[in-house]
Amino acid sequence: MNNKNLEKGRDEGTPASKAQIKGFVEMYGINMDDFEPSDISEYKTFEDFFTRKHKPGTRPIHAKDDASKAVRVAESKRLWIKGSDFSIAALVMDTKLGKQFADGAVASFRLSPQDYHRYHSPVTGKLKLFRSMPGDYYDVDPVALRSRTEEFGDVLFVAIGSTQVGSVQFHEKYQKEGTEVTKGDEIGFFQFGGSSIIVAFEPGRVKFDPDLLKWSKQEVQVSVEVGMSLGSSAK
Repeated sequence: MNNKNLEKGRDEGTPASKAQIKGFVEMYGINMDDFEPSDISEYKTFEDFFTRKHKPGTRPIHAKDDASKAVRVAESKRLWIKGSDFSIAALVMDTKLGKQFADGAVASFRLSPQDYHRYHSPVTGKLKLFRSMPGDYYDVDPVALRSRTEEFGDVLFVAIGSTQVGSVQFHEKYQKEGTEVTKGDEIGFFQFGGSSIIVAFEPGRVKFDPDLLKWSKQEVQVSVEVGMSLGSSAK
């Protein structure tokens, strides 16, 4: 991550940055009733607002007790299902992981600055790997999390901080191998900037919802909410 981006991220964590919140909410039409706190005066900095939390109950988790169903991990207006030139190995700089997920199903969530910037687990399982990778080469900061599930096999979750992102934060609990994770659990958040998330499945392990496949093929921009259905186990 270059120094200019780091400096921008630090600026958003200063008390003076709080003055930006009102105009930002008005510009993007953000419904603060969905968040807690809903009163923008309670946020101490712009970064505090940027990492705001949903109010309990505003984003129900699809089929929460059914581990054979996967859910959408973030809120965005751009979601695509695997580009032909996409390479897991290049993203995480690991040829072994690349081979494991080669030809598997991939969902990508591209977040905009106005979006909710906390992210959640797509499946229920047990963590097998946590890895943070330097972003000097790509000018991004990828962080990878691999979980083992009974229904989907191994699932790879990669959080990518892009331009003007200060950092990618995974909650400490989810950085430890063997930790149990439940579908819909909040596992981390992005600090200031636009960001992306990649969720990859091994070949033949998931069936994405038909609407997602249709939208992706047509390159239609749609609103995606945390907890909505992503797909079902194909085992």
